[in-house]
Amino acid sequence: MRNFSLAALTCFFTLGGWANTPYPLNYHGWWTYECDFCGCATTGGNFGYGTLGNTNFIGLRYSYQQFESKDGIFNDSPTSKEHFNTYQIWAQLPIAPNFHLTATVPFQDLNREFTDRSENISGLGDVSVIGWYTLRFKKKTAATAAETETTMVTMPQFSGHSLRLGLGLKLPTGEFEQVLTDRVNPGFQVGTGSTDAVFSAGYSYSQKMFGVNVTGSYFLKGENKNDYRFGNQLSYNAKVFNGFLVGTHVLAPFVGLSGDFFQKIEQYGDALPETDGYMHLGTVGAEFSINRFVIGADVGLPLGQDLFAGDVKIKQRYLFYLNYTI
Repeated sequence: MRNFSLAALTCFFTLGGWANTPYPLNYHGWWTYECDFCGCATTGGNFGYGTLGNTNFIGLRYSYQQFESKDGIFNDSPTSKEHFNTYQIWAQLPIAPNFHLTATVPFQDLNREFTDRSENISGLGDVSVIGWYTLRFKKKTAATAAETETTMVTMPQFSGHSLRLGLGLKLPTGEFEQVLTDRVNPGFQVGTGSTDAVFSAGYSYSQKMFGVNVTGSYFLKGENKNDYRFGNQLSYNAKVFNGFLVGTHVLAPFVGLSGDFFQKIEQYGDALPETDGYMHLGTVGAEFSINRFVIGADVGLPLGQDLFAGDVKIKQRYLFYLNYTI
């Protein structure tokens, strides 16, 4: 039987700001989120750590992912349908002017249906904490003659370009069940049982209400007490957005592309065959800001994938969130 798992770490990171915006709510910056293949079963995956508005918040997030796995090694083998529901409390908390922390606390509710039975597991998932450092670039402006004579100090103007670096941990707070790794989809877990490291970097440009974000993250995954280690993971995400005023509120639709590349799973130090792969998703969604509340939704559909020799396929993904800015 083919072993399978794509346990994901928390992944997310993007930059941005409503730089040089003359409109209301110009304190909102922009960032993106992406979806990792099996992170839904462990940590919430690459759905990210924030909304499009790059502001401090506390909120609730719900994600749904549907997969289809082949239950056997033959072309006509039956398949199982898997439904992964993740409920999260998440937050962004300021530490210093250019530094902040993000945290997610997920609860997993996972279901799968076979031809003759169904299975369900649920419980606390893996908690994630990441620290972020943001570098915003200033415009180069020549001082006027009056400013030179009076040595006047002017306020810096930002160019709209920014970089962000993130470093964090995913903690083994969710339960890992060794017996589930021998099923059709061993990624069907509420936790990985390991402590993993997250390294992220990204670039963002925003001007008025238009913006582009490109990010990348690498997940260095540890071995759990069962001598089981999920494969390291490289993720990318790109989004283009444009905001519109709706009265005094802001509606911001976006389109994007995200993807993941997975290395092989290891057990007892040996790499398991055909447990690597990749996937690419096209995303479309929108975010609506009402005073201090932010409502967002995202739909992701596969554009290309090769997961475990084609035995596992992602079908669709939905994401909804409600945040309160602080």
